[in-house]
Amino acid sequence: MSQPIDPVVLLEYPADGVALVRISRPDAKNALNAAVRHQLAEYFRALARRDDIRAVVLTGGEQFFVAGADIKEFASASPIEMYGRHTELLWEPIARCPKPVIAAVNGFALGGGCELAMHCDIIVAGESARFAQPEVKLGLMPGAGGTQRLIRAVGKFQAMRIALTGCMVKAPEALAIGMVSEVVPDDQTLGRALALASEIAALPPLAVQQIKEVMLAGADLPLDSALTLERKAFQLLFDSADQKEGAAAFFEKRKPTYCGK
Repeated sequence: MSQPIDPVVLLEYPADGVALVRISRPDAKNALNAAVRHQLAEYFRALARRDDIRAVVLTGGEQFFVAGADIKEFASASPIEMYGRHTELLWEPIARCPKPVIAAVNGFALGGGCELAMHCDIIVAGESARFAQPEVKLGLMPGAGGTQRLIRAVGKFQAMRIALTGCMVKAPEALAIGMVSEVVPDDQTLGRALALASEIAALPPLAVQQIKEVMLAGADLPLDSALTLERKAFQLLFDSADQKEGAAAFFEKRKPTYCGK
């Protein structure tokens, strides 16, 4: 089922518990303009509140995941104009989505497209996918997490090479340096991402959400503080009906039924 409220982003429900967000601006290579950003933020805010949605897949087209930001919208902008746009408020609903978000990347994920993929929790890339942060070639730098998320994903030396040169990173290399989760044949990218989403959606939602929250929050904490956060979340889950159901199903040798409580 599709809800083509706006042609730049489509929202679909391909499986129980799974939402598919598809960027569809083929004439502009899926470049991120204001309409795309606002629609993405609107959808992710709505999906975050829905108990029936347990995982989200984000994808683009076959040749372009997202070619970058729409340069026409900022080429002549002033610093105050850029500040006033507060685009960070439009990225935040994706970064803070409590549900696991899986990027299915085919083709080019450049600049803002690469940053958009890195806002997700898992990245499934087609074997011909290409990633880059080419902002330096425009006299700029990544401005939506491309320096900070990249260095946390791949480490200082690879991140510096990618951001300072604007070089293209092919999918196999991206996998080798830890920039993506999996590489699959191009025609299997979306299918694999949806399969992962369905697998996650079948698991107890509270445990899944706590794992995501603790991993992301703990990554920026000292180890002792992060371990305390993990321990408290682990203990909290013993008050959930799903934990009791999971244990009972294990002992009774049956498939568990999780309710998200």
